[in-house]
Amino acid sequence: MTTNTHNGRWSHRLGRGAGRAWRGYLRREQRVAGWLVTRGVPASAATAVLWIVKLAVLGVLLYSAFWLALLLAFAGIAAWMVRNVDADESSDDDEPQWRNGLDGYGLYRGEVRIDGGSADDE
Repeated sequence: MTTNTHNGRWSHRLGRGAGRAWRGYLRREQRVAGWLVTRGVPASAATAVLWIVKLAVLGVLLYSAFWLALLLAFAGIAAWMVRNVDADESSDDDEPQWRNGLDGYGLYRGEVRIDGGSADDE
């Protein structure tokens, strides 16, 4: 009889590892509860202490996740703002405009007329 040497996909292995970790956690929790009971703590109080610890750990995780999400949101907004900054808004010299200049009325970029006309054309 041959054994199956292929363990399946990575999701299967990941699920198996998570299950083993959960069983190990439950086993350790039962050991802690038994240790508390042997120290004279009532079983209901030991269970309450374990629940308080679980809720405190959950609160710390949620608090950390909130600040991490806020940091990522600010980083995303900052990146979006940097990407959408229009550099042409700060300097009007780069944008062509129709006006009177040294060579008469025409299309100028900065002080240079770019429409091909000259002052003699008028």
